[in-house]
Amino acid sequence: MNMGRSPHKQKGSELVEFAISATVLFLLLFGIIEFSVALFDKSTMTNATREGARTGILFRPDPRPDFATYTLQCNAAAANAENDAIRQAVCDYAEQYLISLGGPADMTIEVQRFDRNANGSFDAGDDLTVNVDYPYQYLVLPGFIETLGGVLDLSSTIVMRAE
Repeated sequence: MNMGRSPHKQKGSELVEFAISATVLFLLLFGIIEFSVALFDKSTMTNATREGARTGILFRPDPRPDFATYTLQCNAAAANAENDAIRQAVCDYAEQYLISLGGPADMTIEVQRFDRNANGSFDAGDDLTVNVDYPYQYLVLPGFIETLGGVLDLSSTIVMRAE
């Protein structure tokens, strides 16, 4: 006596179960990979911003830039040598360590100086703020994630006191 179901009626059920569970498993696996890469890129942007700020606070003889806010791009030259050195430090670090399969990083670098001692020149004791914005490009699941929320903007801000 055959008490169970007929084996002929269950053909292919393992394949359907595998397809459903494998889809969820791969989506979870690639989501973990994508999140890990985004966290790594965020850490890299923080380090690149720190390198730029460290370059900007070093002692340099006059004339130094004024206290305006400068917006720089990696693919363009800065208005003066000091801002160019900051931009170059950020871009060099980012290009070396960022995980981006879409080519060079498209970052916006903002440099702002604050005259803490109110003497009209950027010298020891004044603050330098470097802010870097980077639109993260999804690597593994670009089409799926972009329909859910678009582009992920990574940002890092570092404030250092001039030496």
